[in-house]
Amino acid sequence: MRFILLLSLPFLFTACIGDDIIPDTVEERVVITNPIDSLLLGTTHRFEARFLNRVGQIEEELVDWTSSAPEVLSIDAEGRASALAVGTADVTATINRPDTDPIAISHTVNVAEEVATPVVISDRTGTLRTTTFYTLGGDFVLKSVDDQLVLELADNYEASSNLPGLYLYLTNNPSTTANALELGEVSVYEGAHSYTLPTTVERNSYSHLLYFCKPFNVKVGDGAFDN
Repeated sequence: MRFILLLSLPFLFTACIGDDIIPDTVEERVVITNPIDSLLLGTTHRFEARFLNRVGQIEEELVDWTSSAPEVLSIDAEGRASALAVGTADVTATINRPDTDPIAISHTVNVAEEVATPVVISDRTGTLRTTTFYTLGGDFVLKSVDDQLVLELADNYEASSNLPGLYLYLTNNPSTTANALELGEVSVYEGAHSYTLPTTVERNSYSHLLYFCKPFNVKVGDGAFDN
């Protein structure tokens, strides 16, 4: 009996080992956390942005706001945009730091005389991939439902059901659970299902889904949001 137990131990401790070398840094970036697609003529919207460093952590940085068509959509130093005329404008948030290249992101806003709602939040989509020999795949979408964000996994979702302690996270650094938002232990391994996100989470708060084998502290797979 002792011989059998000893042989099984290496398998136990390698059960969640991945087969990829995972980098521990990510590209620095700036994100607009509350983008809108449309704005009603004569109304305003205050954009907000955050800077994420090479480990996916938020750092305080001064954001410079500009509009490609200020006669259509003006924007002040605080990110407050005013819809002045019917048309289209690109809102850009830029981080300017000494001795480094600027880091920027742009978002297109349509100004119209009539829109269904003053603020239109578009869906964010992506596809899961495995980084181990375990099964993980399927499409996902982050959408607004009744003013709350919902993460939906599609019909083609599948994951191995024999992993001990498989957890799902939202993160800005898919190589670690540090600073990630834990959505909970995975209980559905095939087919469509969803997670309702906390009200503190904004549309662009996170860049990736992360599946992690919690007891062994090993990544199983991830999926980046396409937009």
